[in-house]
Amino acid sequence: MMDVFWNLILGLISAGLIGGFIRLTRGPSLPDRVIALDLISVLAMGYIIVYAVRFNQPNFIDVAIILALITFVGTIAFAYYLERRT
Repeated sequence: MMDVFWNLILGLISAGLIGGFIRLTRGPSLPDRVIALDLISVLAMGYIIVYAVRFNQPNFIDVAIILALITFVGTIAFAYYLERRT
């Protein structure tokens, strides 16, 4: 029963990743693409966390935290760029 639960969660995250990649490629504007990239990174963090919990690998949680910090800095840099551009 728990295997079905974990597979369902990973399947839903994978569906979200596919949707994020579609938005990344088809986004009508640059901010839409950046938001899609943020979505992809958040879903990747979720995938890493679910994998770490499922297979009892706590080291992967550190990887997810580092990915979150890098994503945050990238989003702030993009917001700064947009503010300066307009």
